[in-house]
Amino acid sequence: MQPNEHHYDLTVRWTGNLGEGTSGYRSYSRDHVVNADGPPEIIASSDPAFVGDKSRWNPEQLLLAAAAQCHMLSYLYVASKAGIVVTAYEDHAEGTVAMSPDGSGHFASATLHPQVTITDPDKQELAASLHHEAGQVCFIARSVNFPIAHEPHVVVEVPA
Repeated sequence: MQPNEHHYDLTVRWTGNLGEGTSGYRSYSRDHVVNADGPPEIIASSDPAFVGDKSRWNPEQLLLAAAAQCHMLSYLYVASKAGIVVTAYEDHAEGTVAMSPDGSGHFASATLHPQVTITDPDKQELAASLHHEAGQVCFIARSVNFPIAHEPHVVVEVPA
């Protein structure tokens, strides 16, 4: 491994054999488990539109979550470098998958709606503008082939 590389390992294990394997499109469950050394397992399936279990995470949600998490962590980094004190951050991310006539599909876009709380009213405009820089340094955003838009809202809450 090069000093400027980071490697990640995980295991995805299908748990959806209902006794007939994949003998038919509806004869198996899409359920699976994602494991990595350290964190708790993620129970997942496919989207209900693709015969999945709504009570489990699906790959599309996980990709959107990864993009939103990476943006948040990148934003907190660039905000701290810029001297902006962030006291809260919440994002309601949305993603769109475009389906093709052959049944395949792809992420067409994602929009992040971060609500950021800062302490200095004089830095509200700067705080909003830093989402662009965060998008430029986010590993996930730099790795996907669809646009990720940012519609931030910055709130000022001066500590008492």
